[in-house]
Amino acid sequence: MPAPRTVLLTGAAGGLGTLMRGLLPAYGYELRLFDATPIKGEPDAITADLADKEALREAVRGVDAVIHLAGISLEASFDKILRANVEGTYNLYEAARAEGVRRTVFASSNHAVGFTPRPQGDDPLIPIDTPRRPDTYYGLSKCFGEDLAQLYWDLHGVETVSVRIGSCFMEPTSVRMLSIWLSPGDCARLLHAALTAESVGHSVVYGSSANTRLWWDLTSARALGYEPQDDSEQYAEKLVADQGELDPDRPDHAYLGGSFATDPPRWPH
Repeated sequence: MPAPRTVLLTGAAGGLGTLMRGLLPAYGYELRLFDATPIKGEPDAITADLADKEALREAVRGVDAVIHLAGISLEASFDKILRANVEGTYNLYEAARAEGVRRTVFASSNHAVGFTPRPQGDDPLIPIDTPRRPDTYYGLSKCFGEDLAQLYWDLHGVETVSVRIGSCFMEPTSVRMLSIWLSPGDCARLLHAALTAESVGHSVVYGSSANTRLWWDLTSARALGYEPQDDSEQYAEKLVADQGELDPDRPDHAYLGGSFATDPPRWPH
């Protein structure tokens, strides 16, 4: 499909949103920014909460697509996750439906399958259809978002690519991240592919770079036209020297969700 011209970017003040604000315009997008936190230097950004249905209707009005990054990105109480990630995502989808927006990219997470054991040795890469095993209320909310996206495709014809993002930082900060790192450049490439691929219906993809230590299968992401360019291995020697290799007897090393799959969950992800 032709590249959407105007894209609503929710969560634009967050870490990932800030990175994408700098990278996505190079692909020809005009970004409309939305966040509960004011964005310095962006006087036209919409400052509103996902609970504000009227503000969301105005935000999506006239855009060609939505990238939904907003919400709580760490574990929190169920009530907080419910309001921000569950009800907030519903409000966003309902606004998009009402305004006729037909393409959304939903920031899902590896924590939707966080209690999946990580591959070891000659184990195959984890497929995209592996059963969901959320590791936190946060991960559970991402499962809800994927199901909501499926419902809005089946019921209303709103297409979505749900991207199970690994860890998107300038560089990986742990040995675990060597396997799930998504470079900012590759993240922009993946979001662009998700916005422009034809007939996605509701597609679920893993979001990571072409890492030497990759844990999951990127076939469905590549089917969108995503061609990752980066590899975390350039950071491996120093991280392994500082932290050691992963220990399969440690819960935070044994599962995809890392420290989220512990009691209580620990950060960062």
